[in-house]
Amino acid sequence: MTSSFGAFEDYISLEKNYSRHTASAYLNDLISFQGFLQNTYEIEDLAEVVYPMIRSWIVVLVEQGLTNRTVNRKMSALKSYFKFLLKTKQIDRNPMLKHKSLKTSKTIQVPFSSEEISEVLSALDQVQGFEGWRDRLMVELFYASGMRRSELIELEVDHINWERNTIKVLGKRQKERIIPLIPSVVITLRHYLDQRSALEIMGHVPFLFLSKKGVKIYENLVYRVINGYFRKVSKKVKCSPHILRHSFATHLLDEGADLNAVKELLGHSSLSSTQVYTHNSIAKLKQAHAQAHPRQIKP
Repeated sequence: MTSSFGAFEDYISLEKNYSRHTASAYLNDLISFQGFLQNTYEIEDLAEVVYPMIRSWIVVLVEQGLTNRTVNRKMSALKSYFKFLLKTKQIDRNPMLKHKSLKTSKTIQVPFSSEEISEVLSALDQVQGFEGWRDRLMVELFYASGMRRSELIELEVDHINWERNTIKVLGKRQKERIIPLIPSVVITLRHYLDQRSALEIMGHVPFLFLSKKGVKIYENLVYRVINGYFRKVSKKVKCSPHILRHSFATHLLDEGADLNAVKELLGHSSLSSTQVYTHNSIAKLKQAHAQAHPRQIKP
């Protein structure tokens, strides 16, 4: 089974344009499934895998306390893998053909308020030097663009169009989109680039965001920066880069932005993915309706 993992990784990375993070997660899931098959059924030949075996793995995963969402992610890895094997004629049937995903509840993330974001930016006014401007630019870009953490990490200096004040973002499966930069972000960007140019960088580093050592930033660093600043001003359970993305979308919709426009800015492939952000906007509309409509019964 392992022998085809390398070819599968090339397939989802090069042909399907999956991100490195997704490809790595899928491979880890396949290795876990392989270990389960060997330990439970003492088999390695994929031709022997039938759906009841996969179902029994699902039971084990659930008993281990994994959420339905996590289990579904692992099943997505198996689905993609068996489709690949079927396509390359390594198997003649797909044991995942009739599999149905486990039900998951849609959790509504509470966005940061505009006041909380303003407090963080005010705190960043007091932080000087390279890291201060870098951290401020992170916060401003997340909130002004709604980009994903992985997209921010992969930004390059050459992606900036100074004439149009836009930045090119490479989303999931390398799908490209252009995001406008508001004036305040452009100002912060120029200050940051001045600081960045003073770093002692060995050779040309194309990536926009760097550590103080002059190397490309990584996911945990971005999380620590966002969490560190917002934890000081917010009591929300989650203070992550994704909540800033959620705040971007929610605040735009609150101000009357077109849902399709927000969809394009977020890089969603379908409108249903964007509609989850309308929850808070609808709640506000209901509140306004209840307070102002003349036919509402007053207490």
